[in-house]
Amino acid sequence: MSFKLSPPFRAEHLGSLLRPDYLLQARKQFDNKEITYEQLRELEDKAIAEALRLQREAGIKAFTDGEYRRHMFYDGFFDHLQGFEEIQNPPVEIFKASQTETYVPDIKAFLANNIKPAGTTLCTGKIRHVKSGYLPQFEALKALVQPEEVKNIKLTLAAPEWFHLRHGEHAYRPGVYANRDEYFDDIAAAYRRELEVLYAAGLRNAQFDDPLLAYFCAEPMLKGMQDVGEDSEALLDRYIQLYNDCLAGRPEDMTVGLHLCRGNFRHSIHFSEGGYDAIAVKLFNRINVDCYYLEYDTERAGTFEPLRYLPKNKTVILGLVTSKFPQLEVVGALRERVMEAAKVVAAGTGESAEEALERICVSPQCGFASHSEGNLLGMNDMRKKLALVKDLATSIWPDA
Repeated sequence: MSFKLSPPFRAEHLGSLLRPDYLLQARKQFDNKEITYEQLRELEDKAIAEALRLQREAGIKAFTDGEYRRHMFYDGFFDHLQGFEEIQNPPVEIFKASQTETYVPDIKAFLANNIKPAGTTLCTGKIRHVKSGYLPQFEALKALVQPEEVKNIKLTLAAPEWFHLRHGEHAYRPGVYANRDEYFDDIAAAYRRELEVLYAAGLRNAQFDDPLLAYFCAEPMLKGMQDVGEDSEALLDRYIQLYNDCLAGRPEDMTVGLHLCRGNFRHSIHFSEGGYDAIAVKLFNRINVDCYYLEYDTERAGTFEPLRYLPKNKTVILGLVTSKFPQLEVVGALRERVMEAAKVVAAGTGESAEEALERICVSPQCGFASHSEGNLLGMNDMRKKLALVKDLATSIWPDA
C-alpha cells in the first residue's frame, strides 16, 4: 500500500487558531446568559470566515474552522454521547491524583500549582452514539468552501482514551461496565458510527489530537505508573487496540492522522518531556492511521532517531515551527532539520533520502489555541508562523 498525500499537505497546521477578542468576549457573554445562542453563532460564523481567509492567504490547503466553536480542543465527541455526564467541581479522588498516583502529567501540574480541575466528563450509563457533535461544525465550514475543496477540510477529533488515562477505574461508574474492555468497546462502536456520519457528509480528512500517547514518553509518568503497579506497556497496547477498533472498516479514501504533543494549555504551557523512542515501534507500526503530526520544535521532543521506524506506507508531518511563542524560526535552519529527518527515515527503510523526503510534510508543533484563551502570541504573529510553514514547504517541494 502506498503512502497518502494531499491530504496531508506539504504545509500543514494542526487545527486550532487564536480567537479574535470579540469572539472570546461573546463566549463569556453567552456563558453569563447575556446573549443568545443565535447571537453567539453569528459571531462564530464571522470569525470562521475570517479564519478561512487567513488560511487561504497563508497558502494552507487543509482548512479548519480554527476550533472556534469549542472551548477546548477535545470538545465535541464525549459530550454528545449518551451515557456520559459532565461533572463540575469533581473531587480530586476520581483523578489519578491521589498521594500515590500523581503520574498523569497535566493533572500533576495542575495540583502542583494548587489548581483543582474545574470539570470533567465521566461515563454514568451505557455509551451510545445518538448524535454527532462534530457534524454541525463540519457542515458549517463546508458551506464556506468550494465543492472541490470539501475533501481538504480537516476535522480534529478527541482521543478515544482521553478520559480513561486521567481517571482509570473512575472513568465509568461501577455497575455500568464490568471492566475497561467493555467500556472501550462501546467507545469504539460510538466512534465508528461518528466516522460513518462524517464520511457520509463528505469528510475525507480527520486528525486525532492525542497528547496522552506522548505522555508514555515521559519518564516521570512511567515511573509513577510502575510505583503503583500499573503496567504502562499493557495500557499503551490497550489504547492502540482502542484506536484500531475505532477505525475498523473506515473507507480507504478517508485520510486519518494522529497528532502527538506534550501539552499545549493556555498561555503556552506544556506538561511533559521525552523523545518518541519509548513508543516509536508501536506508534508507527501498530496504529492504523495514515500519518503522524509530531511535535519537534524543542529538545523536549527528543531526536529524529525514532523516525527510522516509520514504515514506507506512512507519512510524517514534522512540527518544527513553535506555535507557543512569537519568535520566528529561520527557514534555512528548518530546512536542514527536514533533510536530517529524511536521512533518518531513509536509514530505517533502505530508501534514498530523496524517496523518504516524499513522505514528509511540515507544520507548527501544535495548535495556536488548544484552549480558547490561546498561546502567548498575537494574530499577526500567527499569520507569520503559518506563512513561514508555507515558505519552508515551498523551499523543499516547489509545488507545495
